[in-house]
Amino acid sequence: MLPLRTHILEPTRMKHLLPTALFALTLSGLTAQNTARITGNLQTNGNFFIRDSIIGAAGPPQPGPPQYDFQKFGAESWLALNYSNWGFDMGIRFDLFNNSNLLNPSGAYTDEGIGRWYVHKKIDKFDLAGGYLYDQIGSGIIFRAYEERALMIDNALFGVKVGYDINDNWKVKAFTGRQKRQFNIYGSVIRGAAVDGFIRPDSTKNFTLAPGAGIVARTNDDETINRIVNEVASYAPQDSIGAQYNTYAMTLFNTLTAGDFSWYMEGAYKTKDVIFNEFERQVTGANGKLVNTDGYMAYTSLTFAKRGLGITLEGKYTKNFRFRTDPFQIGVQGQINYLPPIARQNTFRLPARFAPNTQELGERGLQLDAKYSINKRLSIGLNVADIYNLDGVELYREIAPEVTYKKDRKWQALLGLQFLKYNIAIYQFKGDPEDPRDILPWIGTGRENFVDAFTPYTEILYKFTPKKSLRLEAQYLLTDDEFGSWVNVLAEWGWAPHWLFYVSDMYKIKHRSTGEFTPEQTRYDGLHYPTVGVVYTHRANRFSLAYVKQVEGINCAGGICRYEPTFSGVRLNVSSSF
Repeated sequence: MLPLRTHILEPTRMKHLLPTALFALTLSGLTAQNTARITGNLQTNGNFFIRDSIIGAAGPPQPGPPQYDFQKFGAESWLALNYSNWGFDMGIRFDLFNNSNLLNPSGAYTDEGIGRWYVHKKIDKFDLAGGYLYDQIGSGIIFRAYEERALMIDNALFGVKVGYDINDNWKVKAFTGRQKRQFNIYGSVIRGAAVDGFIRPDSTKNFTLAPGAGIVARTNDDETINRIVNEVASYAPQDSIGAQYNTYAMTLFNTLTAGDFSWYMEGAYKTKDVIFNEFERQVTGANGKLVNTDGYMAYTSLTFAKRGLGITLEGKYTKNFRFRTDPFQIGVQGQINYLPPIARQNTFRLPARFAPNTQELGERGLQLDAKYSINKRLSIGLNVADIYNLDGVELYREIAPEVTYKKDRKWQALLGLQFLKYNIAIYQFKGDPEDPRDILPWIGTGRENFVDAFTPYTEILYKFTPKKSLRLEAQYLLTDDEFGSWVNVLAEWGWAPHWLFYVSDMYKIKHRSTGEFTPEQTRYDGLHYPTVGVVYTHRANRFSLAYVKQVEGINCAGGICRYEPTFSGVRLNVSSSF
């Protein structure tokens, strides 16, 4: 008689199997109802790596990922299915990563499984949800669970949420759970509550208030506390710090609307939390040493709009507002909150090359964005951003005027200028280690710490017919810092409603005298970075294929920036909604 075999599933696979089975049973039992609604979407990215050691697109020992030498291919895919019936909303999403460099730009990540599932139900005034949840409080300063696939951010809260409508104008909610990390869960527990309201003192006047308040608590698990204790034990006795299990973050916010004005204000405070301090981080480029300190954050945005004129003024102050699932998480990992950026996100390639990432430990800045339509054809704009650290040293300054002209619905032209000052020692830890001002960049004020750049750019769109159009881009980044000056040009032919063809080239201009610059500055001299691509769109389906050469630099999405290495190869993207 053959022995009976028992198959034991791994715990993580059992966790994925349960929501899949529940979703399948519910779907099969309810699809017969007339009110049933099924939607979904698919997104797939494929990268075919082609080695090019001349531009630095190669694996170890160079900083590029190992795909160039070994794997040759990397992919990411997300397939989501949503179902609504009988007042229930539920969904499930399958995630796949094959030799992906999204998680680590210099590495390869492979895994697959259920990336998200959720169930939501509205019962009278109650709002109930469980599973992997996306939500935020206020502008996200103390809590924001969201997804940004281009940067490998998916910090959904794996837990439950309960909301209650007090009346038509006031709502409260509370939640608890743990934060997602790819296909695992962080150990710390997160819980919070918020109240949002709406007040119109006089129904005959355009004056309203939208106040709110929230609180979030994070409780460290035993493993994190033990790791903190072991880390601090390696310090000198005078560096000993206390470590508490619980940290609380509180916020108050309000949106005031009066006629043509809108004013948003938010202030937040975080109780003592163990974080890595600024001095060691800036000196070494690593995490530094742990300290136990509280934090502050204030953000405001004032907007005026009337008769073709729009003005927005933003201000931000941040001090030690690093709020993570545990202090050892870096980059985009383990972020409980979201700090709004104080500089615009540039869309053109060269103006976007030096983007400032938010400084969680210390930052103060202002941004002005103004646009005015002189008439139906001509409009002008101005964006100014100025950012400093808390010691008064400038980190980032951008002045960008723009002019847009339209004629006869046939063509339009945009002309812009960017004047930039960028502290590359702070943002990218680049500089000469023999220069003490680069070792202590917030003290030094020499130009060694900065990229000073001037970038004119233009865009021209001409419509031959309602379905055929040609768009041209050109930018020239003029600087003697970092890798020096660049030119970027792009031509895009659109044939609505299906086709889009484009070709571009980014060229590194040679330095005037290579003897005056380091090999690091001149290694890209005279190199071309061409891109050729085609996009096909049919209803809610989009397919794109492109041959790409891309220089290393900062990539930003949704206000979050990260470094990307040099890329050489073919990229395939597919997105579909149904």
